[in-house]
Amino acid sequence: GSSKRMTSTPKILDSVMDGRKDNNIQFADLQKLLDVLGFNHRTKGSHSIYWQDGIEEIISIQPDGCKAKAYQVKQVRSIILKYALKF
Repeated sequence: GSSKRMTSTPKILDSVMDGRKDNNIQFADLQKLLDVLGFNHRTKGSHSIYWQDGIEEIISIQPDGCKAKAYQVKQVRSIILKYALKF
């Protein structure tokens, strides 16, 4: 459907962790997931920068149209796995 309703966070997490949908994640959904996982956030130009105490990586994402870039989805997935992040 073309509904504008926000995707539920567990469903976003499932999609990000799936590994087969990296080209099909909405940018706003990836941002929402990082917010719910407790990341701090600032915007610098077109980039959204996310960081969190205790996590050495800084996540910098930018939209590709309304989608997240596949390599950035992979980066988020690897950090979620590395630190066993939950919400």
